[in-house]
Amino acid sequence: MSEFILPIIEIIIGIILLFLGGELFIQGAITLSLTLGIPQLVIGLTVVSLGTSSPELLVSLNSIFKGSDSIAASNVIGSNIFNILVVLGISSLIKPLKVSSRLIRQDVPILIAISVGVWGISSTGFLTWQAGIFLIFCLLANTIWEIHTINEKKKSTKNADPEIEGYYDSNKGKVTILFKLISGILLLSYGSNTLVIGSQNLAILLGINEIFIGLTIVATGTGLPELVTSIIAASKGKTDLAIGNVIGSNMLNLLLILGTCSIFSGLKGLTIDPNLIKVDLPFMVITTFACMATIWTKGQITRGEGFALLNLYIFYVLDKILYLNDYNFLNKARIFMVIYFGLLIIFLLAQDKFKISRKKI
Repeated sequence: MSEFILPIIEIIIGIILLFLGGELFIQGAITLSLTLGIPQLVIGLTVVSLGTSSPELLVSLNSIFKGSDSIAASNVIGSNIFNILVVLGISSLIKPLKVSSRLIRQDVPILIAISVGVWGISSTGFLTWQAGIFLIFCLLANTIWEIHTINEKKKSTKNADPEIEGYYDSNKGKVTILFKLISGILLLSYGSNTLVIGSQNLAILLGINEIFIGLTIVATGTGLPELVTSIIAASKGKTDLAIGNVIGSNMLNLLLILGTCSIFSGLKGLTIDPNLIKVDLPFMVITTFACMATIWTKGQITRGEGFALLNLYIFYVLDKILYLNDYNFLNKARIFMVIYFGLLIIFLLAQDKFKISRKKI
């Protein structure tokens, strides 16, 4: 039992360092952005998303350099699933997330297209360096397009999160901004290295493959910045920032992180495990479609729908655990999960119709 203590401590320390590093990096990036007069929604879709995605980037790159393609790929896929189901789920429980028309018309369809595209080019079992360059090119094109098509005025920076305004007012010095950015990057680098080493050792000791660790423990650890950022934004009524953070982070995970990892993987490219192609990538695409369909039809994610998203993530992780342990009644358990989730959806639909009928009366 004592042999498990060290890798668990390494994982915990790694997650804490990633959290602190991500927070410092976000503070520095937001202060710099507000100084430059960048609108709030652009900050959510690009700057904050880059800051909250930095743990995933450093962890995945560290995994590549240590020869663990499985952790690199599964971390990205697991983080995207975590962001949609857990981050949006918990945020909508705090406050129903109303969505701006810009997100519905432009950013959501782009995320869906990117998710399907990555699944398609990964179906061969490899992401080549050429595919990586293409993904980076798409990221640059999308970022330029986001900045040029934004409809918010520059004065919207005054409506930013009060906490963000505090950074802007009290930390105008270039030295402070630079210190936070560099300190954040250093903490992210060391934390990601510690987390990857702990995850690899834990996987070896438990006798399970690295994919499960990457999809769950590592993805949850690197997804904490997105969760905290969106919860704070939702609690203060900044629902655009909460959703924009998730959409932007998921785009960066697919374009920046997978693109960078496939380039640094050399001529062979980034290896994508067959199980990820058959199960987890399709699940990522389906959850993106399902969640975004809710946004399209209602223009918001309600508390009931947020609860359903969290349930879906619990079922996803539970199914992984049962499968790894060769549970004898796995198929029956899956049938139960499907029935439960189906009844939950029927209840939510009935509840919506009841509310509509009451309004008419």
